[in-house]
Amino acid sequence: MPEEDLLELKFRLFDGSDMGPFQYSPASTVAMLKERIVTEWPKDKKGGPKSANDIKLINAGKILENNKTVGQCRTPFGELPKGVITMHAVVQVSLNKAKTEKKIDDAPKKNGCACTIL
Repeated sequence: MPEEDLLELKFRLFDGSDMGPFQYSPASTVAMLKERIVTEWPKDKKGGPKSANDIKLINAGKILENNKTVGQCRTPFGELPKGVITMHAVVQVSLNKAKTEKKIDDAPKKNGCACTIL
């Protein structure tokens, strides 16, 4: 694939810092981008994603769907030749995970005793 067909993307994190830019084919899916973010997440930043499902990617004010390609997510008015596209990467743990973790953490406190009789 010619290099001119590749898109340059960078990801803006919650603290205003950026990851990238990285080059992607327009056929790359949003799920692939999220996997890359998980692997490239800076080790010194707390609150990082544990999986790709914990990340929401936002481009031009829209949350991107996992099955869409990068080419489908581009906005025509924001395209610049050889320009870098900035997407916001928001870490959001799913509510189901947060509720189950909270229930597990709260369980010993409610009972007052965590003894096990064998």
